[in-house]
Amino acid sequence: MGQLIDGVWHDTWYDTKSTGGRFKRSVSAFRSWLTADGAPGPSGEAGFAAEKDRYHLYVSLACPWAHRTLILRSLKGLEPFISVSVVNPLMFENGWTFDDSFPAATGDTLYQHEYLYQLYLHADPHYSGRVTVPVLWDKKQHTIVSNESAEIIRMFNTAFDGLGARAGDYYPPELRAQIDELNGWIYDNVNNGVYKAGFATSQQAYDEAVDGVFTSLERLEQILGQHRFLTGNQLTEADIRLWTTLVRFDPVYVTHFKCDKRRIIDYLNLYGFLRDIYQMPGIADTVDFAHIRNHYYRSHKTINPTGIISAGPQQDLNEPHGRDLLFR
Repeated sequence: MGQLIDGVWHDTWYDTKSTGGRFKRSVSAFRSWLTADGAPGPSGEAGFAAEKDRYHLYVSLACPWAHRTLILRSLKGLEPFISVSVVNPLMFENGWTFDDSFPAATGDTLYQHEYLYQLYLHADPHYSGRVTVPVLWDKKQHTIVSNESAEIIRMFNTAFDGLGARAGDYYPPELRAQIDELNGWIYDNVNNGVYKAGFATSQQAYDEAVDGVFTSLERLEQILGQHRFLTGNQLTEADIRLWTTLVRFDPVYVTHFKCDKRRIIDYLNLYGFLRDIYQMPGIADTVDFAHIRNHYYRSHKTINPTGIISAGPQQDLNEPHGRDLLFR
């Protein structure tokens, strides 16, 4: 997991020595917005107008952050509007690559780049920072609109509504305060919490992180015992943001990131919630466990130097969940 420094690639792992063994995630650098009319969004100076077949999404099927964007693309029926390239799940000294030899990896279908960092340099030849997915790309201006998944899913939620996107609001005005509050502590303790546990290089940092993970999972278990989704009986972005971590939890995070106090299958409501969303139309098509498990176990040599992939859990996400009948 390297980075670019003034346009030059450096193969460097995360620096945890200066943070007491704690993993600190860097802030996304490209923060412009795609909007219905091209008006600038809340966190970027530039605005990009919604148009059919103007935008392209670069993703990893392994990455929970990129997974959010694929789910919103599916829920909103944006496949005809936004094309996709899928990187190879194996990430070594050159970061994400466009090697299409792994099943479901597509290569760079726009520019035939070999590495993702070359796409970043295409947008900014002097870029400094991490090279991450997802990347929302403007094919007209040949530049990055955004590499912040939390904002891309909000763009997808509304930007194409006037052009024929499927109906559905996953960030409705009346629930925004509740969604924002949920997103805050779920991101810190669960979405990013598993990484803070897995990438910790001190016992104290690990203990703090894993405690945050499981305290929050217990809290979520209680919430999901009261209604079908996090804010009630309506699916929102808060559910999607949580779900992409939950679907990776038992296959990867329990073993690879040492988040092994309990599995998701051990929680009645969380496991039902996991199956409920997995069985919604189009969602299972966004999940690729081969990409997920190969990426984590084989790419993170710092924490799994042998690259051995664990045997994996026994779980059937197509098993009936009953939550639609329980919460009517």
